[in-house]
Formats: sequence, C-alpha cells, structure tokens
Amino acid sequence: MTTVFETVYNWEPYLKYGKRQAVKRKTVIYNQGSIGDGFYFLHKGLMKISTATSNGQDRILNIVVPGQIFGVQAMDQHPHFTTAITVKDSVLYYLPCNQFEDLLTKHTDLQNLFTKTINHKMHILLEGLNMNALSSKQQIAVLILNICDDFKNYGVPLSQQDLVYCTGLTRITVYKILKEWKKQNIIQVENRRFIIKKPELLRRLIK
Repeated sequence: MTTVFETVYNWEPYLKYGKRQAVKRKTVIYNQGSIGDGFYFLHKGLMKISTATSNGQDRILNIVVPGQIFGVQAMDQHPHFTTAITVKDSVLYYLPCNQFEDLLTKHTDLQNLFTKTINHKMHILLEGLNMNALSSKQQIAVLILNICDDFKNYGVPLSQQDLVYCTGLTRITVYKILKEWKKQNIIQVENRRFIIKKPELLRRLIK
C-alpha cells in the first residue's frame, strides 16, 4: 500500500541518520511527562498512543502504523503529553532534534512535509481527547478514519485482533461491530486489513 509519506516524500534515505531500534510488544517508547528531544519513524509493527486521565485511566488517542512518524509533539523538549507503547514487535528509528534540524537546512522539501505532518498529528491527538465520551462504534470509527486520513488510502493495515489490543474493547465487542459493518458493506476484510468502502457512513457516526 502506498502511503502519504511515500507519495509526497520518501523517508527511507533519511533513516540512516536515525537510530534503529527493534522492540518487543508492550514496550513503552516514551512515557507521558518525560522530556522529548526527537521523534520516531515506525518501520514495522504497530503502536498505540494514549494519555492518562485525571482518574488514572489510560485513554487511547491514536494508532500508529508502519510508514508514520510519532512523538513529534515533544521536539521542543517539553514533556510528552502522551504515552507510546508497541502493540506488536516493532522496528522503529529515532531521529534526534539536532540531526533532524541539519536535515531540514539541506532538504527544504522535508520541512514542508514535516510541518504538515505535525499539524495533522495535533488534530488527531486533540480529537482523541474526546474518545472517552464516544461509544464503542465511534471509537473504532475514529481510529480507522485517522489512519485513512494519514495514508490518504482507504485500505487500513490492521487485523481484528489489532483493534482489540489498541482500543481495549473486548474481542466480542469488536467482532460484533465489524460483523455489522461488513453486512452493511461499510468495510471489507482482506489479507489482514480493512478496506473502507463507505467512509462517509463512518464519518456520520462520529459527528
């Protein structure tokens, strides 16, 4: 599947400036409140981004899939307001601020892409802050549509089990929702990914 990053700008030549990390499932990449000085590129695996509520519960904000960057909100060396944890065994690259700033001066097109990416990520994270007020259907719809918007593609590289891990909903709840959406021809399951056939119906759910 072609991602927005591959079509607008190819990150692969710049990964050599980052530090490659192979991490196991359920590894915390950064904690809410920790100081960040760089960002990450997910090469393989799956990541969930969450935040702790006032009552101590974790609230899922976003899912990161391969080809996406995350952790950009703390590049100004302010504390992270989210926690990133792997959902699957993953391979990622860490790009420190100082090295990335040098890249920006040499490759001006990269600055435009990075700025657009940050703006989009902030929109997703702010939207996710209201997730606790959503129904189970709405939570799944928001997460799937966020990925669609990032990739500019309505093929979502997630399995049913991935949604269970990422949302914290029960396996039965996720199964029933997806089964209903398949009957309504909203989605189609194909080779461990969802093809979103009627995204407008999902968007109506969350309005």
